[in-house]
Amino acid sequence: MLYYLFTYLYKNYSIPGAGVFQYITFRMAMAVIVSLLVTTVYGRRLIDYLRFKQVGETVRNLGLEGQMQKSGTPTMGGIIILAGILIPTLLFARLENIYIIMMLVTTVWLGGIGFLDDYIKVFKKNKEGLAGRFKITGQVGLAIFIGWTMYFHSSILMRQEVQLPVKYDVPVDYHVRSGKQVYTQDIKSTKTTMPFYKNNEFDYGKVLKFIGPGYEHYALVVFMFFTIIIITFISNGANLTDGIDGLATGTSAIIGLTLAILAYVSGNTVIADYLNIMYIPNSGELVIFAGAFVGACVGFLWYNAYPAQVFMGDTGSLAIGGIIAVFAIMIRKELLIPVLCGIFVVENMSVIIQVSWFKWTKKRFGEGRRVFLMAPLHHHYQKKGFHESKIVTRFYIICIMLAIITVITLKLR
Repeated sequence: MLYYLFTYLYKNYSIPGAGVFQYITFRMAMAVIVSLLVTTVYGRRLIDYLRFKQVGETVRNLGLEGQMQKSGTPTMGGIIILAGILIPTLLFARLENIYIIMMLVTTVWLGGIGFLDDYIKVFKKNKEGLAGRFKITGQVGLAIFIGWTMYFHSSILMRQEVQLPVKYDVPVDYHVRSGKQVYTQDIKSTKTTMPFYKNNEFDYGKVLKFIGPGYEHYALVVFMFFTIIIITFISNGANLTDGIDGLATGTSAIIGLTLAILAYVSGNTVIADYLNIMYIPNSGELVIFAGAFVGACVGFLWYNAYPAQVFMGDTGSLAIGGIIAVFAIMIRKELLIPVLCGIFVVENMSVIIQVSWFKWTKKRFGEGRRVFLMAPLHHHYQKKGFHESKIVTRFYIICIMLAIITVITLKLR
């Protein structure tokens, strides 16, 4: 909203300083600052309100050190994160941008599902919360919306190099790269970034090439399949990671900062051309959303760090996981998620391995056996006697390393 106001004032009245709102970096910085203010200043008030309403966490005794001391800690604090994301985005982003619209829908959609789950747990006194099938249905529904929009919306294009003459009836741009003449077009494409692969590109439309002529007609099905798997897997992965104080919040902030860098270079034609990576028109606006996301996570960490004064609940954890997945898909970096979101992936896989092995061994030997002392993985280390602060710090270090590797893969062919 402020973007439109200051743009109007600058163009019509030439007010000094109003022109800075044209710069993505300035608006991103403002989004971070406002997000931090919203989450730290008003977060304190929300925590007091939640405590007054006795919206406390019901803790099951799993035999973990210090676990029962957390009983009664206010939950549903994810509302703070959602506010810290939505308010700065509405203030500083260009709201007609299709990428911003999809991120706002994602935040509200998954935040709503998580809120409903927390509401059932807290107010209906049902420890199971929203049934798993309803959560999955909501996540799949969002994935279908995102995949369909990405595939068909006219504003979602990708710039790629072409050879003359071209078969597409769209304008051709001329560039000079390393002294060579290069022609590019902004067209619909099913390509995405593939790490450690020639040209770092992968085309969903060619996955079923082995079936013969007409394979390209199934590009939407393949793309939709990948979108559904990625969004549901990472959203649930963030949910599982939110098991000890500050773990999900801090790792999400690191991942969000990395995505902001990737969005900036992908949405800047000069930098994308210099790095020889995909340029995605209009995607640079996502940097403002990423700034708000990082600010919200860091601000919430102020209260969520050990010992936590508030828990985000599913209201926050489902939303932040879905936001990360959808963001990566929109900047065509979703295949980097196994590296960038390695913490979420490992946490998710530890549960899958534990449950699968237990069921198989129970069927095979009549007694269920375990791979880990407890799943998700962070509880395994708690069982081994590690303090949760040490676990969180070491997971942060690993997450930073994975983030650096993710950025490096852009130039590893």
